[in-house]
Amino acid sequence: MSRPTRKPQIPNFSSGPCAKRPGYDVARLDLSALGRSHRSSLGKQLLGAACSETARILGLPAGYRVGIVPASDTGAVEMVLWSMLGARGVDMLAWESFGAGWVTDVVKQLKLKDVTRHEADYGELPDLNKVNFDHDVVFTWNGTTSGVRVPDGDWIADDRAGLTICDATSAVFAMELPWHKLDVVTYSWQKVLGGEGAHGMLILSPRAVERLESYSPPWPLPKIFRMTSGGKLSEGIFQGDTINTPSMLCVADYLDALAWCERVGGVPGTIARSTANLKAIEDFVAAHPWISFLARRPETRSNTSVCLSLDLPAEQVKALVKLLEKEGVAYDIGSYKDAPPGIRIWCGATVETADVQALLPWLAWAYEQVKA
Repeated sequence: MSRPTRKPQIPNFSSGPCAKRPGYDVARLDLSALGRSHRSSLGKQLLGAACSETARILGLPAGYRVGIVPASDTGAVEMVLWSMLGARGVDMLAWESFGAGWVTDVVKQLKLKDVTRHEADYGELPDLNKVNFDHDVVFTWNGTTSGVRVPDGDWIADDRAGLTICDATSAVFAMELPWHKLDVVTYSWQKVLGGEGAHGMLILSPRAVERLESYSPPWPLPKIFRMTSGGKLSEGIFQGDTINTPSMLCVADYLDALAWCERVGGVPGTIARSTANLKAIEDFVAAHPWISFLARRPETRSNTSVCLSLDLPAEQVKALVKLLEKEGVAYDIGSYKDAPPGIRIWCGATVETADVQALLPWLAWAYEQVKA
């Protein structure tokens, strides 16, 4: 085939940090807090707004709390695992790299004994019907490194005794989450809204707060993991009084992203944008037999981290990725290091569908080049 001429206007398809929102300009951020203490009234106001605006835009149920914590989504998950687990048995779900990492933490670091593992290979989900909701349940909503997501929340028991702890970093703002079924949700700014890194978001239901206030784990907790004081929740964490020093530049960036989310129709708007991006790739895959989704079933396909397999050996896949980067049409689309060889195209809400559509002919062209 002939070499395409139209290129994506923004060729950033990395799965994190992700593309900035359309029209983004760092010079337009509200930088009034730069050089000021995050403990100042202005700093606390902006940090508090990041929490309260998140709750409002996501439509969280009454009583749910939103906090900003250290170390991105990873830090948020670790805080929860070390602070809440051990009160009852745990069911751990894993079908890709990050879920497997949480299993390692619980089994080898916390060394919990009553652990049931539900695991599946890349491209598949474990049997969700076997999950025991008398236990705490830890799972990712969307497997960023496999492109496999849970299809919905119907499998989660409403009358559960344990807590549901959900790593949703590449699902929040892009997929419908049944908040009443989720007791703990974590995510990071650099995913669907294209924010900057280093900060984690922690969402707690009243049931999760009750666990924190009624249970003390038998192991020591580092300062940055502690969410209670004197047996009560440290409410300041969820009102802008962060545990450690945040970047106020990153906070300004996140508030800008939240405002953009509202302008495109809120969460329904960002979900629609991600879904349209996935549809463009689905149409392309349907027309080209040499490429397929790593997710085996359509209902489990991620609409953010779209992972694809090519009928090429690993070295030729790498050559294709390098060729697309050299041509300036797709940056950072190689599959995750632990995943099967392939490509991963980020389709979150900050990516324009027109850019996905412009990329796809180049993908077909590059395939013919490296295959020759």
